Amino acid sequence: MSDSTSNHESPLLIVNHDGHVALVQIHRPHVRNALNLALMGELADTLEYLDRDDSTRVIVLTGDERAFAAGADISEMANATATEMHGRPNLERWHRMRKIRKPIIAAVSGFALGGGCELAMMCDLIIAAENARFGQPEINLGIIPGGGGTQRLVHAIGKARAMELILTGRAISAQEAFEAGLVTRVVPNEQYLIEAFRLAQEIAAKPPVAVQLAKDAVLKAFDTSIEAGLDYERRSFNLLFATDDRREGMQAFLEKRKPIFTGR
Repeated sequence: MSDSTSNHESPLLIVNHDGHVALVQIHRPHVRNALNLALMGELADTLEYLDRDDSTRVIVLTGDERAFAAGADISEMANATATEMHGRPNLERWHRMRKIRKPIIAAVSGFALGGGCELAMMCDLIIAAENARFGQPEINLGIIPGGGGTQRLVHAIGKARAMELILTGRAISAQEAFEAGLVTRVVPNEQYLIEAFRLAQEIAAKPPVAVQLAKDAVLKAFDTSIEAGLDYERRSFNLLFATDDRREGMQAFLEKRKPIFTGR
């Protein structure tokens, strides 16, 4: 990862750019990056801003060495009523983040529990340090996952393993998460952010419109029937023939040179 300059700082998030890659760091180290209402609102705003930014092609989301995010901020929920929880904008913020078109890579070290695990699963790829631990321990607090954990975990690792983790609250290691299909790859602790950036830069070098449509088509597999998904894939495939990058990619292939993609 090359040197980058901070573009935006707040008590909750730090955002840096390195070429076409944006690094978003959760910054609540005193509570192991617990996700409170203010942070989730700012995170949704920041991801939407980067999604609109033409210079950004891939987003890396991370915490610090101790924790990606150790869960929701329980102090904000301990005395809340059902009516108060219903009125909070949490679901809407998760929905906004789910709609980001650009690829998001989670770079996870340490704890990714509860809402932190849900946030990692909301990303498109997960690079995990060997010390990473994933889990949905909400059952130990008398509640269940509320940020998509009961749905995304089943899609990621299957019903049987997801049911065990959610009903017991057990956390799993990075290696177990990899073997279950939850994470993309596991790397030594000191390499997790470097590897996430390497992968982000590799993807950022691809044609941006094709990358976004490919991400969307893969996600459609979770939301629709195989017939509808195949139809969506074919329409996206055909649409890319209207882009300059498709012409450049094919011409470069025929000319045996490296393509130069512009995002048009």
